This record gives sequence, C-alpha cells and structure tokens, in this order.
Amino acid sequence: MRKLDKTVVLVGMMGAGKTSVGRRLASVLGMPFRDADAEIETAAGCSINEIFERYGEPAFRTGERKVIARLLTEPPHVLATGGGAFIDPETRARITENAISVWLKANVDLLLERVRRKDNRPLLRNTDSRTALMRLIGEREPVYAMADIVVESDEGPHDAVVKRIITALQNNGELSANGDS
Repeated sequence: MRKLDKTVVLVGMMGAGKTSVGRRLASVLGMPFRDADAEIETAAGCSINEIFERYGEPAFRTGERKVIARLLTEPPHVLATGGGAFIDPETRARITENAISVWLKANVDLLLERVRRKDNRPLLRNTDSRTALMRLIGEREPVYAMADIVVESDEGPHDAVVKRIITALQNNGELSANGDS
C-alpha cells in the first residue's frame, strides 16, 4: 500500500479511540504517527491536566491550535487530535486545507466505558461524566460531521476500525486498493 500524499487527521470525542486506532493505522500505511496531546504536553513542559488547572481551557486551546498548525506543515503522517481540536474554526480550516479528516464516531456508552479507565480528562472532572459527554456530543457532533470521512468506532477490535478507514480512504480516492494510484 502506498503512502498518502496528505496527513490523515483523526477527530472525534474523547474515548473514540483516536490514539489507539491512529497508531495502528500509521503502521498499516507505513507512515509516522503523531499525537497532538502528547505534542502539546512536550511543548508546554507539563500535562494537559496541569495546563487546564494553571492556565484554563482558553490557553490550552491556543497551544493546541499552534501545535496542530505546526504538525500540519510536516511530511504526511497520521495525527490523533484531542476531542476539541476540530471544533476550533481555525484548526478545522487548516485540517480541511492540508489533510484528510476522519471522524471516529462512537456512542456515549462506549465513550463512557473508555474514559472511565483513566482520570486524565479535564472536561469530565468534578462532574457527572455521562451528562458532560452528552452535552459535548450535542455540541460537537454537527462539527465532526464536517470531516471528510466518517467511520464508526465500536466495541470491536481497533484493527476493524483501521480496515474501515482504509476502505473509506480507497472509496474516497485518496488511496488505491492495489497501491498504484
């Protein structure tokens, strides 16, 4: 399978599997993998939770915007973004112009099951997780729907999600089935 000419950016809610699926997708495509949240932590010299606690969400979003803009100038790779990245109009415009966006769509029960495994979600702290997720889904899904490709992220193995993304990239004309396009 040939490498894509553009970066593939995974968008969607926290817990949709962007990082796990992204690593596997990058491996299958023979492309580097980058995680926007890890890049933000490296640039800031502290965790995302610490950024939220010390400086607030607006400062985090500013840093996120800058880091993703930088990553989009790099050679093609697979990029997992944070749940709110694609919601930012400037970031979304950059992704639309320079990459292929893939929304990993997942239902609230699966998202809840996954996000409860770790206590590293600042938007879910000190609140009812289901209520917070339902609110975020309501706000964000219309924006996620603007992605170039929509793929269901379900309870099955992440490799099945990767296969759905590969098929969608082929159907979208971004990737040939036999590797010669």
